Amino acid sequence: MKHLSGLKKIDIYIIRKFLGTFFYAIALIISIAIVFDVSENVDDFMSKEVPIKAILLDYYFNFVPYFANLFSALFTFIAVIYFTSKMAYNTEIIAILSSGVSFRRLMLPYMVSAMVIAIFSYVLGNYIIPPANKKRVEFRNSYINTNKGYEMGTDIHQQLEPGLFVYISSYNASNDVGYKFTMERFENKKLVSKLSSEYIKWDRARKKWTIHNYVVRNIDGYTETIIKGEEIDTTLNMKPEDYRVMRDVVETIALPQLNKDIRDLKLRGVSTINYEIEKHRRRSGPFSAFILTLIGVSLASRKVKGGIGLHLGFGILISFSYIMFMQVSTVFAHSGAVPPYLATWIPNLLFGILAAYLYRWAAR
Repeated sequence: MKHLSGLKKIDIYIIRKFLGTFFYAIALIISIAIVFDVSENVDDFMSKEVPIKAILLDYYFNFVPYFANLFSALFTFIAVIYFTSKMAYNTEIIAILSSGVSFRRLMLPYMVSAMVIAIFSYVLGNYIIPPANKKRVEFRNSYINTNKGYEMGTDIHQQLEPGLFVYISSYNASNDVGYKFTMERFENKKLVSKLSSEYIKWDRARKKWTIHNYVVRNIDGYTETIIKGEEIDTTLNMKPEDYRVMRDVVETIALPQLNKDIRDLKLRGVSTINYEIEKHRRRSGPFSAFILTLIGVSLASRKVKGGIGLHLGFGILISFSYIMFMQVSTVFAHSGAVPPYLATWIPNLLFGILAAYLYRWAAR
């Protein structure tokens, strides 16, 4: 008998088993992670007198979606391996295939479940986790890592507008001061003005930049005019937030803002490698649910000596191999040897080939 959705009872059974095992495993690992995190941070919470409300709502409430998505690929695979192995050793798989159901048709409820997990992971990773990460990072910077939330920006090159370039040797976010500031203006690819100063400081009251101890060179053909001064106010198309390098800042940006930041940074001539890696990682990560599900079913649907333990062992090995390949490939992207989109998809390509081979082997 078919349901309105077109799925049979056995399909609904497999979907419930798959998703039930997956979400149960995720809830279990999150509970364990919270226990370990509390034991690690309880001294800081007490010594800094952090409010209980802030701990629960600002930190742990935003801690849960982060870890749920972090372990989704691993527990997708483990969930498939675990309950499919049990079905195989209870001869349920044999009974299903013997009734005339092909191995390809058997994969349908698994792929439906994988699609649910992929959508779950995509929505979490692009829209829910970034603002949650921002609150979690701000909590740690406010209560735990006081005055350590931002790093010193160095060697900053930017294009503020067509033909106008600035350079800052180092930027101190704690007092909004940029050292060794240079601003160059080009017209028809020729330098017409260059300003050099010892430092530039943001005036928080007037919302303007103040340039200190500056020298301006105005160039008109072969004629050069030099102007010196101690202090001058100016309005530039840049803000202190542009130079505050928050740790893991990319993980706090939702997808629409991430795309906008990539366009803005490219206009300014700033490297977007971290942003593009994060963008493509969020796309390739959810797709892994289909690949790991296919591998898991292909491995666990047959009885082998060693039972469920052997299947779980292979499952964990392959899961960690996938995670390792993901980390290694992003290293090549950071070095510039591989484009970000390719680096983040290499694990899916390699394990996709493995999935296709195992599927053909299992379907025989």
